[in-house]
Amino acid sequence: MKLKIILSSLCALWLLTAAPVQGASGEIRVIEVAASIGPGVADFIKKSIAEAEDDQAACIIIRLDTPGGLASAMREIEMAMLASRVPVVVYVSPSGARAASAGVMITLAADIAAMAPGTNIGAAHPVGAGGREIEEKMSEKVVNDMVAHARSVAESKGRNADWVEKAIRDSVAVTETEALEQNIIDLVAKDMDDLIAQIDGRQIADKGTLNLKDAPRRIVEEDLRTKILKAISDPNVAFLLFLLGAAGLYFEFSNPGALFPGIIGGICLVLAIFAFQVLPVNYVGILLMVLAIVFFLLEIKVTSYGMLSLAGVVSLFLGAIMLYEGDDPAVRISWGVLIPTVGLVSAFFVAIAGLAFRSQVSSTRTGQRGLVGKIGVVKQALDPEGKVFVHGELWKATAGVPIGDGHKVRITGVDGLTLTVEPEDSAEA
Repeated sequence: MKLKIILSSLCALWLLTAAPVQGASGEIRVIEVAASIGPGVADFIKKSIAEAEDDQAACIIIRLDTPGGLASAMREIEMAMLASRVPVVVYVSPSGARAASAGVMITLAADIAAMAPGTNIGAAHPVGAGGREIEEKMSEKVVNDMVAHARSVAESKGRNADWVEKAIRDSVAVTETEALEQNIIDLVAKDMDDLIAQIDGRQIADKGTLNLKDAPRRIVEEDLRTKILKAISDPNVAFLLFLLGAAGLYFEFSNPGALFPGIIGGICLVLAIFAFQVLPVNYVGILLMVLAIVFFLLEIKVTSYGMLSLAGVVSLFLGAIMLYEGDDPAVRISWGVLIPTVGLVSAFFVAIAGLAFRSQVSSTRTGQRGLVGKIGVVKQALDPEGKVFVHGELWKATAGVPIGDGHKVRITGVDGLTLTVEPEDSAEA
C-alpha cells in the first residue's frame, strides 16, 4: 500500500514538472515589426512564435508599425498567432505608429491588443501592387472575402466586428482613444513598461494567467536569412533579380571569360530562387521566361531573321504576367516595372545576340588568316620562292609563276610562316 502511494506521488510530481505551464513562467519575447507585411516578416514572426512555444515563454509582444502589405503574408501571421500556445500581444507603438491595412487584421488576431498614445488603426481596404486600385469585379470578390475573414477573427476575440467591416469597405481609421471606446483594442499603454504592468495577471482563454511581474525581456533579433528575405520578397524585386541573373549568365555564355557578369548573374539568380520559395509562384511563368532565354540563345546559332528574338520577347512578356498566381492583387508585377524591364532586357538579349552573330559571320581581320586577300609588294624576286612585304612585315612567299621585284601580289593562302601569292593583275583578271 505504501509503495503504491509513493509511486502515485512520484508520477504526480513528474507530470507537474514535465507538463508546460503556459503563461506562468519564462521570459517576455518582444518582436519589432516596423515594415510592410511580406513573406520575410511572416517568416520572422512564425519562427519567433515557434521558438517561444519551445522555450515556454511567458508571452510574445509584437511591437507593430506598418502601412499594410500582402494579404497572403498577413494570413500566415494570423494563423500562427491564433494557433500559438503562448499568449500573443500586439502593441501598436511608438507614438506616431499605425496599424493600417494588413496591420488591422494582425492586431485583431492578438490575445491582447494595445496601442500607444498618438497612434492610429484602420484603412484596411485592399489595394493592388503599387497602391493602385483593383478592377471592380476583382475588388468586390477580394473585399467580401476579407470582410468575412476579419469578422470571424474579431468575433472570436470579442472585438467590434462591425467597425472592422467599415475599415475594410470604407477605409475608416480611428485613433487609439476611439479604438478603445469602440472595443477594437483592449487597452492604451504609454510605453512597454506600462503595457506589461497593465497586462500582468490577465487571464487568457485556454492559455492561462499572465505572470509578468519579474519576467525578463528579450528582443528577438532578425537573423541574416530573414533580413535577406525581407529585402527580396517583394514580387517586383524577385522578378528583377531573376531577369538580371538570366542576363548575366547569358552574357557570360556569349562571351566566355568575362567572369563579372556571370558571377553577378549567378548571385541574382540564387536570390530570385530563394524569394520564389515564399512567393506564390506559377511555374508556367518561370518556364516561359526560361524559354524566352532559349529563344535568344538560338538567335545566335540560327538565322531566323529576327523571328526567334520576337518569340523571346513575347515569351518573356507572357511569363512575367503569369509569374505569380493566386487571388491576392498585391502579388502582381507592377506595370510600371513590367513594361520597361521587359523592353530593356529584350533589347539587351537581342543586342548581344546580334553582336555574337556578326562576330561569327564577319571575315577574320587579324592573325595569319587575316592576311588572305591582302596586297603586298615583292622585295625579293619569286622564282618560285622569295620575299614579300605586307602589313609592315617581310614574309617568305611562293608563287606559281616568276614575279620580279617591286611587283604587287595578292596573298591567296598561308601555310605556317610562308605565304602563297599570285600577281595582282592576274587575280583581277
